[in-house]
Amino acid sequence: MLRRALTTAANKTKLTIGLIPADGIGKEVTPAAVAILESLKGPLQFDFINLDAGFEHFQKTGKALPEKTVETLENACDGALFGAVSSPSHRVEGYSSPIVGMRKRLDLYANVRPAISVPSAQNANQTPVDMLIIRENTECLYIKQEKIETDPASSLKVAYATRKISEHASRRCGKVAFESALKRDRLRQSVPLNQRVWKGKPKVTIVHKSNVLSITDGLWRETVRAVANDEKYKNVDVNEQLVDSMVYRMYLEPQAFDVVVAPNMYGDIISDGAAALVGSLGLVPSANVGDKFVLTEPVHGSAPDIAGQNKANPIAAIRSAGLLLEHLGYPDEALSIYNAVDAVIKEGSVLTPDVGGRATTDQVTKAIMDKL
Repeated sequence: MLRRALTTAANKTKLTIGLIPADGIGKEVTPAAVAILESLKGPLQFDFINLDAGFEHFQKTGKALPEKTVETLENACDGALFGAVSSPSHRVEGYSSPIVGMRKRLDLYANVRPAISVPSAQNANQTPVDMLIIRENTECLYIKQEKIETDPASSLKVAYATRKISEHASRRCGKVAFESALKRDRLRQSVPLNQRVWKGKPKVTIVHKSNVLSITDGLWRETVRAVANDEKYKNVDVNEQLVDSMVYRMYLEPQAFDVVVAPNMYGDIISDGAAALVGSLGLVPSANVGDKFVLTEPVHGSAPDIAGQNKANPIAAIRSAGLLLEHLGYPDEALSIYNAVDAVIKEGSVLTPDVGGRATTDQVTKAIMDKL
């Protein structure tokens, strides 16, 4: 799944990482991820560049995504860590989400979101989950082409939104899904069969609603299915799931899914739902991946209700730091972060309130650091 342009970073002993804490608890969990990276043992070192973006920056300057931030990411950084962004539910003139903007500007076309359960005393009865959701990242309704008109017959307003699904974007996202299925299968071979959540052949589930949206979702479905015809994917099973039944089945039978690939909006909804299966949005990382760059971020939002209180769960951001290293070609360093996080969760004595604990952001970060 790693692209040649990204894996060139694996030859370096010092990485330059852009840091975009953005809004709310992003300013608390991003430093936690940095602390973990700096605590890694071994020759790998880091330079960090602090960059601006977010709704709070927009309120101060009128710019949610400064051009300098994008230029620095493109020209000076090996990868980036994003914190969280506040997205007002009401319309704000001139504002557009900076994370959506960066995905488009840097062509980060696949959003990779693992949802993996870790057993602990707090969740002893939790259904085992080991699912990877691949979300197309540049199209669908998120192209933000909307308009509002007045119906001349009724004088009432009517709003329209354009949805875009292209063969190009669908094919490359599908390739990420099938490559991920092969990679996960290789990694599982080192795990005893009785310890695996997924025990069968690698499988890709294509999510769509082509029974209703026969043109747009129909093109998505046909294009992703066509990827499976490549000889290299002959051992990968292909399955389909309508998006509404996907949500239903995901909650009842999460162990039925290996790799799930979905258009932008469906993938956004499904991956947030999958976070509930593993305990909290505060546990789930994601990677925005393109051919030339990777930007990782926790799946959670800016959580203004707890911002500044040292209550935010740093694990999603810390796991996102691991994902960043994994996609830049440093799997051993990434694994050490994942193992340290898993050890803290399994012990269960140092966890934040969202997963049943009483610890602070700083205390959880230190506990993970100690496991390194």
